[in-house]
Amino acid sequence: MAEQPFELATVPAHLGLGARVHQLPTFSGMAWYQQYERDFASDGNEGRLVSLYTFDRSWDSWEMHPHGDELVVCTAGEIMLWQDLPAGAAAHTLRAGQAIVNRAGVWHTADVASAATVLFVTAGVGTQHRPRTHEKFTGFEK
Repeated sequence: MAEQPFELATVPAHLGLGARVHQLPTFSGMAWYQQYERDFASDGNEGRLVSLYTFDRSWDSWEMHPHGDELVVCTAGEIMLWQDLPAGAAAHTLRAGQAIVNRAGVWHTADVASAATVLFVTAGVGTQHRPRTHEKFTGFEK
């Protein structure tokens, strides 16, 4: 059977062991991530989640991937990515075609002025989230 195109913005993919690509179920919210981790736990830290999101507002949480790096590629618009590093805050404005790496263990969040589409290649096992409260970082005003 021939492969069919799919919309990465709603149907993420998993890059697994043996250089395999798995088309995933349609994204349905935060519980989706828990099921994803269960389904691909056997790939351990080498599995990668590939997803595409369009943001029209700043993130309301921080996230951190403890077991591997994350590639972040802005494909349209502009996004300000914040990294909470031991030496202090680092802000990086990404425009279409630009990329950055969130290293394993680095907490990160993002601000969006109007809209941005971003491709993520994530080592998702064990991803942690925390609310974006008592904000010491400020970016685009919304």
